[in-house]
Amino acid sequence: MKLSPHHLAALAAFLIWGFFPIPLRLMAGYSSGQILFFRVLLSLALLLLINLTARRATVRATWQQWQRAGGVERRRVAFSTVVGGALLTSNWLLFIYVVNKVSVQAGSFAYLICPILTALLGFVVLGEKLRLNQWLAIGLSAVSCALLGTGAWQNVLMSLVVAFTYASYLITQRKLQGYDRLVLLTVQLSLAALVILPTARLLGADPAAGFQDGYLLLMAAVLSVGFTVIPLFLNLFALNALPSGTVGILMYLNPVISFLLAFLYFGEQATLQEGLAYGVILLSVVLYNSGWNVGRRAA
Repeated sequence: MKLSPHHLAALAAFLIWGFFPIPLRLMAGYSSGQILFFRVLLSLALLLLINLTARRATVRATWQQWQRAGGVERRRVAFSTVVGGALLTSNWLLFIYVVNKVSVQAGSFAYLICPILTALLGFVVLGEKLRLNQWLAIGLSAVSCALLGTGAWQNVLMSLVVAFTYASYLITQRKLQGYDRLVLLTVQLSLAALVILPTARLLGADPAAGFQDGYLLLMAAVLSVGFTVIPLFLNLFALNALPSGTVGILMYLNPVISFLLAFLYFGEQATLQEGLAYGVILLSVVLYNSGWNVGRRAA
């Protein structure tokens, strides 16, 4: 297969996200709420700068599109945007906590199972059809969770919550097809900032101390620019030309790289049973992405 610039953009985005645990672990001494506070704030500042300078026409067109919409669509878009912002912010906070306080393996497992969980939620919430191979993949995923749960069910529960928040976020965004994703993300982070600014202390964040901490600001800038906005732009560029299925398969680079980092870079260990569970989930991923259905491959 010839790699187009859009393929390379998708690969780069998921490669970057795969190495996300490294800068997060460099901030392990800070509370998850403190990291979240500055990641949201700096990401929002950068997105506002981009949208209000280089993308003003797109912002104006998106606003006009929403104004022209009927009352039902307006309420649907507003609801999905607000709920999506809450889910995304929750996902960021939970993922930071899991990687820094539980294990990189747990964070990786969350995003490995996330596409399969998204398919299940699509079936339950949106009435989307699932093929036989996808149902079998869901069953294998449940087996994998059961195998992991017998050793440390709290870790598995945290992974599932991380996966569920992001899968739910993706489901809400499917109802926003046709609207500019970057503009909507800017709105969602604006809403998140309005919530976390007055509630920073409840999240364990200390903004006053954070603004005087050069290391924290530098690492938060790395998270915001290098691991949020840049890969997001690359991913959106890829989605402009590539089928979502292609991007979805490439997405698995992210957790696979994180798993390798967990063992080879961070020195984490896994029992034989955990290794078997990871093997089962990888098998479910392959099965889920296969075209097999009722004894034959899809044409």
